[in-house]
Amino acid sequence: MRAAVLVAPGRFELQDRPLPALGDADVLIRVERCGLCGTDIHIFKGDYSADRLPLIPGHEFSGHIAARGRAVRGLGLALGQAVTADINLGCGQCFYCRKNEILNCPSMVQLGIHVDGGLAEYVRVPASHVVPIPEGTSVELGALTEPVSCIVRAVKRSRLRLGESVLILGAGPIGNLHLQVARQAGAAPIIVSEPNPGRAAWARESGADLVVEDAARLREQVLAATGGRGADLVIESVGLPALYEQAFDLVRPGGRVLAFGLAEPSAKAHYLPFQVVLKELGLQGSVAGMGDDMHEAMTLIAHKRVRLAPFVETVYPLERIAEAMQAFVGDRRINKIQIAVR
Repeated sequence: MRAAVLVAPGRFELQDRPLPALGDADVLIRVERCGLCGTDIHIFKGDYSADRLPLIPGHEFSGHIAARGRAVRGLGLALGQAVTADINLGCGQCFYCRKNEILNCPSMVQLGIHVDGGLAEYVRVPASHVVPIPEGTSVELGALTEPVSCIVRAVKRSRLRLGESVLILGAGPIGNLHLQVARQAGAAPIIVSEPNPGRAAWARESGADLVVEDAARLREQVLAATGGRGADLVIESVGLPALYEQAFDLVRPGGRVLAFGLAEPSAKAHYLPFQVVLKELGLQGSVAGMGDDMHEAMTLIAHKRVRLAPFVETVYPLERIAEAMQAFVGDRRINKIQIAVR
């Protein structure tokens, strides 16, 4: 099979690789589409998973079932069926796996991040982790199930309630998904802070109640929109220490901060424990969807509860993966890139 292999930070090679060996409980997926995301940029730059190279990245993939292991039965998985997959592989037995906190499993690995993933013609997935794509939903949209699932899980962990105000710091692709899912969860008003004019316009089109492009006026406008209190929930979706510090300044007393943006491993943000205690503030981290989050995300996609057309506008063939990654790193006008593997 053809595979895009990251052989060193910043260097892809298109290689011929053997088909993955299929275990009895595995499914082989013939990959059609694979999206690129911020985590892939970190891997590409060598900031994350550098010890796993050479690696076939790609964790936002979809395609069709090409083969099944001998023990795959009773799961309704048919040859040729359109599917995607939960990429988070834990031991299935430990304390964390039982609680669907698989990322904390001591033996956890993720497809396309720690082990070979979807930037190849085929990828092997445990049958238990396969997520069917309903009839009428394209494989292009199916490849977006993983990023949507991350937002689904974040909403759950944030304990967002009907009528609560939400401030989203950053309106890139992930911030835009936070905005869309928060609307579906009944948040109001939804305020977005985004200095990039194109992404600010995208946030308005996606239903933000207020978009603030001038950072100097953000505090003033957040207070005006929330009765002088601050937001019930502030979501940091970029990964910048300065924005994490700003989040604590703009959340209301008794409110919560959702830490979602992936900062550099050594990055530090400062907060005042005195204020956290007196204001009874909450801080919740969330990073990836898993288990039922994937199936719930697929339901939202299939029923068109999220607007995903802008995420599938830019497509590169597998042969141009290096060019695609450079474009994704350097061109902020691009919302999302998908790789057409076939």
